[in-house]
Amino acid sequence: MFKEHLKLHIIVFIWGFTGILGTLITWSALEIVEFRMWVAALALLIFLAYKRKKIWVRKKLILTYFLIGSVVAIHWILFFAALKVSTVSVTLTTLSSATLFTAIFEPIFFKRRLKSHEIIMGVAIIIGLFIIFGFEPGYRLGVILALFSAACASLFTTLNGVLINRKQSSISITFYEMIGGAVFTTILLQSFNWFRFSLPENEAPISGTIWADIFYLLILSVLCTAIAFVVSVEVMKNLSPFTVSVSINMEPIYSILLALVFFGEREFMSTGFYVGAILILSVIFLNAWIKKSLKRSEMKSSPLSV
Repeated sequence: MFKEHLKLHIIVFIWGFTGILGTLITWSALEIVEFRMWVAALALLIFLAYKRKKIWVRKKLILTYFLIGSVVAIHWILFFAALKVSTVSVTLTTLSSATLFTAIFEPIFFKRRLKSHEIIMGVAIIIGLFIIFGFEPGYRLGVILALFSAACASLFTTLNGVLINRKQSSISITFYEMIGGAVFTTILLQSFNWFRFSLPENEAPISGTIWADIFYLLILSVLCTAIAFVVSVEVMKNLSPFTVSVSINMEPIYSILLALVFFGEREFMSTGFYVGAILILSVIFLNAWIKKSLKRSEMKSSPLSV
């Protein structure tokens, strides 16, 4: 089990580099996502072929996967756009508010009641966001973009949960979602170019060369997306959902620490920001603990439990 825990933390640490890479790459948010999704789809196709797994699924579901893939693409576009106009710390902390949106979406899609502790935690997260919004006026656009990105992340995660419950292959689902998102992003990018429209970016991005950009993009697409996903699926077969959830919640912490190492003073925030960030991250970990406690209580009260 130690090996599985180690694998999981390595994967979460790798995911923590996503914000770093997004900041280092000088391409626009749309260009980054287009490249990432096409390369990730190709890498997953190679993996599926190597494992001799079935690629084809029911035609009725392909459109659904493509639509969810478009939501994934929007999530990533907004995420990288937020990085371009703010910092890794601001973006990743705000993105942690996905827990708030999950508390809204899950009762809708899984047809259950909204729980009282989810309402309280949602209010706490909103307070944390207001604190960050108030103390970091220069990064308000980044907070807004990251907030919408968090909503999209929660939406596609919830929808994937519904699909996986129907016993669909996780890797096949992701492959078609990557294809759908890649096509959507390509169409969107061409439309933006046609109408001479672009997403907002900082005037002075971190300098880099075309070869450095391609190198970072390959790491982002293959290591941080395709490989990380495949390994995470394998690890989830042996670890409890609670363990996985708590470990994944470490991603923004890893990202913030890595950003301080890579970018130094650029990532230093106000005291108010850290108060809001600690409040949001504390709520996320508390939410995971409460979920585990409730699950234990349900198991004890079950007539089948011993």
